[in-house]
Amino acid sequence: MPTLEQIQAKLRKLKSQEETLIAKRNQSVLDNIRKLMEAHGLTTADIDAHLSTPRKRRGRPAGSAVKLAKAQKSAKAKSSGTATGNGKLPAKYRDPKTGATWSGWARPPLWIKDVKDRSKFLISGSTEIDPARKPAAKKVTRKNAAAKTAGAKKLTTKRAFAAKAGRKSAKANIVNQESADASGLYATPAV
Repeated sequence: MPTLEQIQAKLRKLKSQEETLIAKRNQSVLDNIRKLMEAHGLTTADIDAHLSTPRKRRGRPAGSAVKLAKAQKSAKAKSSGTATGNGKLPAKYRDPKTGATWSGWARPPLWIKDVKDRSKFLISGSTEIDPARKPAAKKVTRKNAAAKTAGAKKLTTKRAFAAKAGRKSAKANIVNQESADASGLYATPAV
């Protein structure tokens, strides 16, 4: 029976044989590729250029309704100046170490997440909204105020009408009960 050291030595020998066989096979494949490239006059730049071309897209064909809607939406965004053509918001903050940017919307990235004063990351030309400053309250116009008071008056009249109707039905029930008692229909038994 072989010992542990003998098995480990055999494993090391097999591993080295495996590595040499892989290296020989790789070398022969590379030689074949070089021969083909020389025969066809290709360079590595040609291969890189071919690989960087966009692949065929999956999904809806060009000119579909969804694409048309997106194009119209991006055209509106371009005209308003709030977003770039691809639907993303313009960058507002930049990480000086990596150059990564953030628009200021959604979840903040790790590089700015725990920073108290984000003004040192602001990109020149973009302005930061002061979080202490609240947006101005809506002005109440005369028309809005009149509509609110008219609505309140309608509500109070509806409540008054409902209360009055409730009192009338309660009175009717009392009158009906008194007349029933007089006729002896609801006489209480003697005890």
